[in-house]
Amino acid sequence: MSDTSADAALSINVTVLEQLVYRAIRDSGRQGLHSDEVRRRLPHLAYSSVTARYSSLLNKGHIFLTGERRKGDTGRTQRVMAASVYIGET
Repeated sequence: MSDTSADAALSINVTVLEQLVYRAIRDSGRQGLHSDEVRRRLPHLAYSSVTARYSSLLNKGHIFLTGERRKGDTGRTQRVMAASVYIGET
């Protein structure tokens, strides 16, 4: 890794990225979002910056998988995620 790459990696604030991804999912309401939908709400962020946050948000209990799958931009189905504040709501 070059010095520039290392400096860039250290400058990324993971907490801020998690908050942005979480808010996008939370603000979608009970219907939740799949990955392509999250990324459309955060077009200024790199693909990997967004998708890398799902696992940590799931592990921390901030989001959950609804069990639903919807078609993404490529036509393949993607798992839908929703904020944990909506667990149990119908």
